[in-house]
Amino acid sequence: MASGTVVSSIPRRRLKAGDYHVEVARSLDALMKVQAVRTLVYMGDQACPFEEEFDGNDFCGATHLLLSWRGEPVGCVRMRWFGEFAKFERLALRKEHRGGPGLLILCNAAFDLAARKGYRKLMGHAQVRGEAFWKRYFGGRPRPGRPRFHFSQFAYVEIEFDLKPHPKAVGLASPAMVLLRPEGAWDEPGVLEAHAAEELAA
Repeated sequence: MASGTVVSSIPRRRLKAGDYHVEVARSLDALMKVQAVRTLVYMGDQACPFEEEFDGNDFCGATHLLLSWRGEPVGCVRMRWFGEFAKFERLALRKEHRGGPGLLILCNAAFDLAARKGYRKLMGHAQVRGEAFWKRYFGGRPRPGRPRFHFSQFAYVEIEFDLKPHPKAVGLASPAMVLLRPEGAWDEPGVLEAHAAEELAA
């Protein structure tokens, strides 16, 4: 982020898609940025209790995506992986970036990651007031026969999405070295491949 930029006063017209970047949070620094965004949005904007927001699932089979704007952390989402489906959770976007392209960029990255991992179903909990958004942009639909539920003083509904098969999905047939690469970076040679090449050259 450029020195002197005041994030809280960004005119919406300045929120350009090219200024956003999504990454898998693989370092402690990136995870701290994810937690900072969630604290601002859920505990700050929505007065969510700490023990509800940080529920014990952040390090148990979870992948976190971090959205940055010009290097500043502004959004995040947590993905959890189950046998039959992926679960889309803890989506957070700082208020100064709501209404711009950041939300769609972050959501598309999360959906793509799930499809790349071979998932065909994605499920999430949406506030009732946001149900139309998920239907319009991602074809989401309420899960049939499932009741609304409440926490942190908001009403939620379970939403499910169909994911198209990814042409480069990772799976049992993927090369061993591909499966050893960092989460979400399956197209980039990893450190083990570089070391193996050095050993062969020696």
